Amino acid sequence: RGIPREPGTRWTEPGCQSCTCQEGRVLCEAVSCSVSCSHPLPAPAGGCCPMCTGCLHEGVARAEGDVFSPSDGNCTVCVCLAGNVSCLSPECPPGSCPNPSPADCCSCAPEKCNFRGRTYAHGARFSLDGDDCTTCVCQGGEVECSFTPCPMLDCPQHQRHLGPGQCCSTCRDPPAPAGCFLDDNGAEFPIGQIWSPGDPCELCICQADGSVSCQRTDCVETCPYPIRIPGQCCPDCSAGCTYMGRIFSNNETFPSALDPCLSCICLVR
Repeated sequence: RGIPREPGTRWTEPGCQSCTCQEGRVLCEAVSCSVSCSHPLPAPAGGCCPMCTGCLHEGVARAEGDVFSPSDGNCTVCVCLAGNVSCLSPECPPGSCPNPSPADCCSCAPEKCNFRGRTYAHGARFSLDGDDCTTCVCQGGEVECSFTPCPMLDCPQHQRHLGPGQCCSTCRDPPAPAGCFLDDNGAEFPIGQIWSPGDPCELCICQADGSVSCQRTDCVETCPYPIRIPGQCCPDCSAGCTYMGRIFSNNETFPSALDPCLSCICLVR
């Protein structure tokens, strides 16, 4: 499509096609989505996969931890936890709700919860003693507990770390670079290494952060007849003289190529 792609590059095309550049060819396949919740939200604008941050119930998006009643259930109470919707219908305790009406279910307040020696009001959210990684909800006398949802991490598995007292893993800082890696020829140089990339007038150094810094050499010495030495950046004014493609040292005599009766001498000035 007129856009160059580097080998190994992966990108997403319209229509949720995942494409990659391999050996000069573009290979595309449908994006595969892994959904870990029962009520996923539709994919955001520009995305391909549904999300599990929040819940989708009867076409309505619910925030994480939202407690609500469905439109067709006057007695049912639902809660969105970890991308899943759990609903229950409180039952009226016998004898405690005289003359219940169908519209209100019960004329009494929802039943409280007794859990581990404590009493919680209907709809109360709390954590277990000493365990902040679990969230519990009192629903009509019953307690439902679930693990606190963790955010998605964008680092590989070997860089994830679960610290003491933490509920969710975090990404470790990547290790400090041990040198500079050059993609063009695959060479790796240690930090502080100086080298020439092929041009004798350019020198590069491997920085402490793994980057490469290069600088060109400016030749300041001038002379009327400079000597170009292979592999050397600047011309040498003291190396001697060039004559008919040959180099002669200072004070060296040699026959003229034009007249065999003439003798020449190299004088460096």
